[in-house]
Amino acid sequence: MEIRTHSALHVLKGAARKVLGTKWTASTYVNGFHGRLTVKMERKPSDEEINKVFYEANQKIKENLPFIIEKMSRKEAEEKYGDEIYDLFPVPSDVVELTIVIIPDWNINACNKQHVKSTIEIGEIIQDDWRYRNSKQLLELSFNLAH
Repeated sequence: MEIRTHSALHVLKGAARKVLGTKWTASTYVNGFHGRLTVKMERKPSDEEINKVFYEANQKIKENLPFIIEKMSRKEAEEKYGDEIYDLFPVPSDVVELTIVIIPDWNINACNKQHVKSTIEIGEIIQDDWRYRNSKQLLELSFNLAH
């Protein structure tokens, strides 16, 4: 998996949460320098809102924030962070230690993948396409990375 593209998902999720108020990730997809973040959302956003999500994500990348990795027991992580660390796809119940990935004041997620050390390493997130699936209340944000 391309770690810059995967790391970009964390930044984009933080931007979607800030601009659109989304909380839950339904799925992610990475293929080389192309990625897609799918989040639960109860209404179709405007083009302006989507543009703002990508703008905010790229601003956050320029801030050169660290990706902080914490390993802790699942119980400790849940006590410290609550359900903020989870997505709609559950972590299997037999997993007792979690890796928590934090972009300070932006995004926090349980994630066992590899990440860049700092947001600046991701480079620019280029908006590709988006679609809202009303029947499932899912917003899909597709992007490419400049390379």
